[in-house]
Amino acid sequence: MDDFHGKQTPYSDPGDLDVSGLPDDPGRLAGIVRDLIIHRGEGGRFGYAIPQDRLHLDAESRYVRAILRLLRERAGTPLTVPRPPEARFVGTCRDFALLHCSLLRATGTPARVRCGFATYFEEGAHADHWVTEFRTPRGDWRLADPQLHHTYGGLDFDPMDVPRDRFVVAADAWRACRAGRADPRRFGVTGLEGVAGLWFVGGGVLRDLAALNGVELLPWDYWGREISDDAALTGDDLALLDEVAAARTEAELRRLYAGDPRLTVPDVITSYTTYTGVRQVSLRSSPPA
Repeated sequence: MDDFHGKQTPYSDPGDLDVSGLPDDPGRLAGIVRDLIIHRGEGGRFGYAIPQDRLHLDAESRYVRAILRLLRERAGTPLTVPRPPEARFVGTCRDFALLHCSLLRATGTPARVRCGFATYFEEGAHADHWVTEFRTPRGDWRLADPQLHHTYGGLDFDPMDVPRDRFVVAADAWRACRAGRADPRRFGVTGLEGVAGLWFVGGGVLRDLAALNGVELLPWDYWGREISDDAALTGDDLALLDEVAAARTEAELRRLYAGDPRLTVPDVITSYTTYTGVRQVSLRSSPPA
């Protein structure tokens, strides 16, 4: 069986982390991650006023090594010990998914980060969201949302087995929108006007493809020609995204990613950050020291 997703990437590599004290159960690892990270939008849920500098500096940490470094600086306790909000990393859904993915890989479970849209945060909306997908001992792939673990009550599903109609991976969302089965205007970033539509779903398709090929970007990273509304999508754009969304096998996804420069993430990308504006970012091909 292909072990590509059992290997760390430059983004998920935990460095010299001692994993001997970690469980190998995906659910227990999700619980650990939930107690290490606070989402930058949920300070009120924990009664914690997140310092302004952490709102943007933490979430710009692309690499698990950087996340772990900040966690070590804020508390000397083992990762398995639950932390108060002030000792946590302040991140986004992508950081929950990436750290969970890193710990899964480190303890022997193949895993990957998935980009798509969640239906469980706001009624009638498909919110931009990232989760983990891990391979079970039977060989099938299961979606898990570590951000929900033991924190969000009233769910009608198991956060360690998220139904695929509750979290819709980006390629499935693209196909549904293109076929007229879904309204692309309902797919986007909750609370941000204008950040929704078919163009945004297409961006998710590209970031999900990159993650499946070992490049787990930030949610606001883009590359190639700037597209910020549906009117900017050309026939060539639609055809390319249709092809990616139609791919069914790992081999197809890797061939497409490696074979078309419009799909391959370059060494320098554009990051449309929430707090620090638009900037060019040079990516690392190996984990930071």
